[in-house]
Amino acid sequence: MVFWEGYASDEAMGTFAPIVVYWLYAGFYQVLPPLDNYRLHTRKEEEERNLVPLRSVVKGVLLQQLVQATVAHGLFLVLCCAHAMERLAPSMILLTASSYQLLATVTSQASSSGDTLQPSLPVQILQIAIAMLVMDTWQYFVHRYMHQNKFLYRHIHSQHHRLVVPYAIGALYNHPLEGLLLDTFGGAISFLVSGMTARTAVIFFCFAVIKTVDDHCGLWLPGNIFHLFFQNNTAYHDIHHQLQGTKYNYSQPFFPIWDKLLGTHMPYRLVKRAEGGFEARVVKD
Repeated sequence: MVFWEGYASDEAMGTFAPIVVYWLYAGFYQVLPPLDNYRLHTRKEEEERNLVPLRSVVKGVLLQQLVQATVAHGLFLVLCCAHAMERLAPSMILLTASSYQLLATVTSQASSSGDTLQPSLPVQILQIAIAMLVMDTWQYFVHRYMHQNKFLYRHIHSQHHRLVVPYAIGALYNHPLEGLLLDTFGGAISFLVSGMTARTAVIFFCFAVIKTVDDHCGLWLPGNIFHLFFQNNTAYHDIHHQLQGTKYNYSQPFFPIWDKLLGTHMPYRLVKRAEGGFEARVVKD
């Protein structure tokens, strides 16, 4: 039982809930007071170093979310049709039955098995863990390749790095093609490989969105659970947005596994600035 049952389908929630969650969580960060004592960059740095205005960032994010919603809707539609065909298959074998009997059988089976059976909680947790690893793997290698290929970086991925000082609303500010390849396809593959239902996908995608927004929030707030439980966090990703870290810390959004395995992990330490706030400073070997 979920709170949206009877009001919206799992497929509709899986399509639109992550978008709503993105703007609620990013909007929360946007309306916070300056919090200069917790910023990883000063407000002056944000104004001077970022190369794109907030209005353009909002438009870019909305465009990516439009593409994501379209792909998600299409994916769920295809899966629903596939499941419907599976339910119809046993009835279609009964070719010797009269057309009335066949219709009655099909209608009965469709209504009795129309609801998707939800797996147990341990199975759902396992599916989410698998999806996290799959998404991390996809995003690491696509993200890294976009940095290594000069054409792709110059014409596509550099758009995201126009936000030298990241902030929450800009978490999904990407070139439309990057948004499709990195986030949309990565999400679809994670969903399919893990075998999760649309209902479980609502939880997974909303969590992934919250984590991505938090990684770009630019604040090191005390008690932030993502900073406590994930090494791949706001400061970790901030290093990647700095000039000396653009070829390191590709991992996103969950774990730094691939960075550590493949030699692209750049350690850092947090240093308090005299004027307030923190600085994620690279630790050189």
